[in-house]
Amino acid sequence: MTPTATLAPHSNTASAEAQELPSDALIERLQWRYAAKKMDPAKAVPQNKVERILEAARLAPTSSGLQPYEIFVVTNTEVRQRIKPIAWNQGQITDGSHLLVFAAWDNYTTDRINMMFDLTNTVRGVKNEGWENYRNMLLGMYPQRDAEVNHQHAARQAYIGMTAAMLAAAFEEVDCTPMEGFDSKALDEILDLRARGLRSVAILPLGYRESDKDWLVNLTKVRRPREQFITEV
Repeated sequence: MTPTATLAPHSNTASAEAQELPSDALIERLQWRYAAKKMDPAKAVPQNKVERILEAARLAPTSSGLQPYEIFVVTNTEVRQRIKPIAWNQGQITDGSHLLVFAAWDNYTTDRINMMFDLTNTVRGVKNEGWENYRNMLLGMYPQRDAEVNHQHAARQAYIGMTAAMLAAAFEEVDCTPMEGFDSKALDEILDLRARGLRSVAILPLGYRESDKDWLVNLTKVRRPREQFITEV
């Protein structure tokens, strides 16, 4: 269901830099990217690149615009050393310079839903009847559902944000490795997520590949051919 709402204006003017990029630039960088298995601990991702990657995740779409997850940027060496053993000792966690933890809401609550709708009204400077009706519809549905159902829905929104971060990382020529292989309860304890009503769902180390030590770096990317993957109706 799409509410009738006043949308914030968007600029139709692309930056000069964007206009100069070839039309297939993003595809070329997606061909370049892979899930780096060995990152160079001597190379740190510049903060301006990290900020653009995070902003891409922040701008990612979410169901009803609720943004039901948060991102934790872990650079503290000691904390990442604690995380590594509960994540199958994957070296990228400590060899990369930044570890992004995507943590979804543990439930949809009345307060959380109202917070996002109130924020929208404040930013847009107007209340819209259709938007308020949509708010009331969600309030009549989401808080009454099972908490685990709501958390799983929120977790899927977090994956949209992580995908946006991965695309941005490729565009910035920064390596990243999406991971689900970790003990989420242990990670929640390390970062004290449950106290904030959050549960970890995915992690994303950022860094730079150490090509001479990564067995995967020179292997051909394998994807199903278009005709086996896409159906046009």
